[in-house]
Amino acid sequence: MPNRWSGVTIDCADPSRLSLFWSELLDIPPTNEHGDDTNWATLGSRTSALPRLTFQRVPEPKSTKVRLHLDVQVDDISAGRRQVEALGGSWSGIRHDYDEGVVMVMLDPEGHEFCLVQYFA
Repeated sequence: MPNRWSGVTIDCADPSRLSLFWSELLDIPPTNEHGDDTNWATLGSRTSALPRLTFQRVPEPKSTKVRLHLDVQVDDISAGRRQVEALGGSWSGIRHDYDEGVVMVMLDPEGHEFCLVQYFA
């Protein structure tokens, strides 16, 4: 069997809250892979076509920029920003305009960086 990418795990203080933010942003329903264990929350599953997102409670707070982040493609960068902010996230103030599109660095409710990306045609 070939190697496959099965998911991304995000360390956080509140797995339930963070999974709800990402569930709404990406329109992926939460799953109950971990039962009543409040230290974990998951979107998607190992059998889904797309990789799953798992949120793991850790005791230490985020302290520096994350070296890996998600890119979320949107049709309209301004509408994407408004959605993130309505869900409890925020804009970092960083925006990059390229010939092929626009990238805005966003923060989820716990301060994890991710990018909204709008590609031009």
